[in-house]
Formats: sequence, structure tokens, C-alpha cells
Amino acid sequence: MSERVEGYAEALAVLARAEGDIDRVATELYQLGSTVDSNDALRTTLMDRSIPASRRIGVIEDLLADKASPVTLNLVNLVVGAGRGGDLAAIADVVVEKAAEGRGQAVAEVRSAVPLTQDQQDRLASALKKATGQEIDVKVLIDPDIMGGIVAQIGDTVFDGSIRTRLDKMKERLS
Repeated sequence: MSERVEGYAEALAVLARAEGDIDRVATELYQLGSTVDSNDALRTTLMDRSIPASRRIGVIEDLLADKASPVTLNLVNLVVGAGRGGDLAAIADVVVEKAAEGRGQAVAEVRSAVPLTQDQQDRLASALKKATGQEIDVKVLIDPDIMGGIVAQIGDTVFDGSIRTRLDKMKERLS
């Protein structure tokens, strides 16, 4: 991870904490970062310095509209206006980690084919806590490639309970 990404993430976390909104900002940044990371056209637009900053910021404002807090919108506008829109996903990941650390938690990035209910997320957090011994902050990403089940990653540790992996293992055994 670059020092620049770390620097932006630290600054955003400090500002969000000062506004008393670090958890909401971290969640909204994570969702936006995932969107930017999965959309090449959006990422390219946000990175393109030949497009005036006001237009790139306009794209973000249109995208977030009433979906994000004013604090998140202002922080994202700061990053995009500085030409770091392509780093939003990486910056968001670090902000999420810093927010979780502040609560004494580790972050579990969970990929699922379908959205998880709050009860499912709570049960998953409990199971991951038993497996790791750490309090867990679950962040869910919808990934249709999973087919079913989930894949959870905490740091370098991956818990793969996806149907795709189970089918691949079954296919391997049958071969």
C-alpha cells in the first residue's frame, strides 16, 4: 500500500472521527470503494485529470445523491478533487480498518451471491469470532460469481464456504 493512500486514509479517518461519524463514513466509503473498484468506466473517469475536477465531483455527487452523509460526500469530494479517485477503494479499505481497530475489531470482507440479513451477519460474525478469537466487523460484498455460500477474508486468512469451491473440489475428486 502506498504512503499516499495511507496518508489520505489517515486524514479521512481523523476528520470523520472529529465529526463523530467514523462508523457511518467507513461503511459508506467501503460501499463506494467497492462500486468504483468494480466499475472500470467510473474508476477511469474519476482518475482522468483531463476531466475538470468539478465534473468528476459532479459524478460523485450524482452517484451518492441522498445515499451518503454530508461528511462522506465532502471527504470523497476532497479525494476526487485531488485526483485520487482511482485510489478510493484502497483508501476506503484503510479507513474501514482504522474504524474497526478503534472499536477493537478486525474486518471480515464477506462475498456472497445475495445480500445477507442482519441476523445472518451477526451469526457469521459470531462464527468468525470463534474461529479467530477476534471481534469481527462484517462487510458484505455481493458477488454473483460465488453462486451460493460465502467467502470471508480476514487479513490474509480466507474462509471459503462457496458452492463454486465445493463443486470444484467434488469435480477434482471425481476426476
